[in-house]
Amino acid sequence: MSDVDKRRAWLIRGLTAGLRGVLLAIGALSANIALSVLFVVSVVLTVAGVGIFLVPLAAVGVRAVADLDRRLLSQWTGVELPRPYRERPAGAGVWGRYRWVVTDPATWRDLAWLVLSVQVVGPLLIAPAALVAYGVEGVLGVPVLLHYLLDWYGYGALWPMDNLGEALLSWPQGVVFLTAGLTLTPHALRWFALFTRWLLAPTRAAALARRVDRLTRTRTETVDAQATELRRIERDLHDGAQARLVAVSMKIGLAEELMSRDPEAALRLMAQAREHSGMALAELRDLVRGIHPPVLAERGLDGAVRALALAAPIPVDVAVDLPGRPLAPVESAAYFAVAEALTNVAKHACASRVELRLSYRRDRLIIVVADDGRGGASPAAGGGLRGIERRLAAFDGTMSVASPPGGPTTVTMELPCALSSPRTSPSSGTA
Repeated sequence: MSDVDKRRAWLIRGLTAGLRGVLLAIGALSANIALSVLFVVSVVLTVAGVGIFLVPLAAVGVRAVADLDRRLLSQWTGVELPRPYRERPAGAGVWGRYRWVVTDPATWRDLAWLVLSVQVVGPLLIAPAALVAYGVEGVLGVPVLLHYLLDWYGYGALWPMDNLGEALLSWPQGVVFLTAGLTLTPHALRWFALFTRWLLAPTRAAALARRVDRLTRTRTETVDAQATELRRIERDLHDGAQARLVAVSMKIGLAEELMSRDPEAALRLMAQAREHSGMALAELRDLVRGIHPPVLAERGLDGAVRALALAAPIPVDVAVDLPGRPLAPVESAAYFAVAEALTNVAKHACASRVELRLSYRRDRLIIVVADDGRGGASPAAGGGLRGIERRLAAFDGTMSVASPPGGPTTVTMELPCALSSPRTSPSSGTA
């Protein structure tokens, strides 16, 4: 990147951060003050009984604003701000919703954020943006124009102008103010994001409790899924390979009886037995492939997903950048998750092309499956996406789906894992 490009990027980053800071400050000085007053009044009215209805409604508004700030700050600064709230109890009535809100520590941390954020927007958001505004004013020569054209003196505290010579000093002052503002605004926005995370992100105890709840739930789902899978394997063996092997045994027995008196019939039976044994072998191979595909063991996740892409009925662009191989259970879960995602696209998306990307960042295997189909996919509807979610949850993995009506659809899967067998050359291609 050339020096000109660097300066342009620095200028755009500073101006953008300043504008974003002003927008956040306006929101904090309006919505945050109003919501904090509304929430406190609702809590006070609990004495009169009305607050039992008002507190959950006020909490919905507070959490909506807090979620908006979390999302914006995460996008603008890269500071992760996960939601800390407890799940709403199923079938809760009026009193249950009230207790759910007031007993959640995140509710009171939200209230503290509403109050304290108003105090910090001045030094963290407004002041750096004001420096940028004053700097632009000075660089454009606004004080000089006002002094020269309108004969103004003493224009503001930052622009003392008793004569034209002092007015001309607004240009170097403007450069200093603008440089300081453009340098400070990105850092100030990040500091505000860190302050927000301090109050709005889950505490360590809350995060641990949520993790325990999630692991408990996913363990139950995993046990159920394993039991279902074992029943499927048992059914496939009983109805498929086992039945064919029994037929093979019977035909060989009949062939032995007919060998002396009807050799031609015996040969026909032996040919049928050979055919059935081949079919049984193919079914056993398919069954083994469904448990742990040989291509995965032989070629790793990179080669295995490329084989899936080649077998897909629509074109799949594959890009893999993995510096090593995950452990076998994680690799298997990732493979079957990709297989299910591609199957879903082929069945439901009406897509003409799919992008499949695998990468490894921050100790997480990240898989992205994006298609240009009709959209509207959701794990809540059950089916394949819900199965992927359960499969990943067994390894503390997550899945997010962005699929607006009309498309496109992007499914992002993340699996925490470590890699072994380092490989230095990333690969990409089209299947």
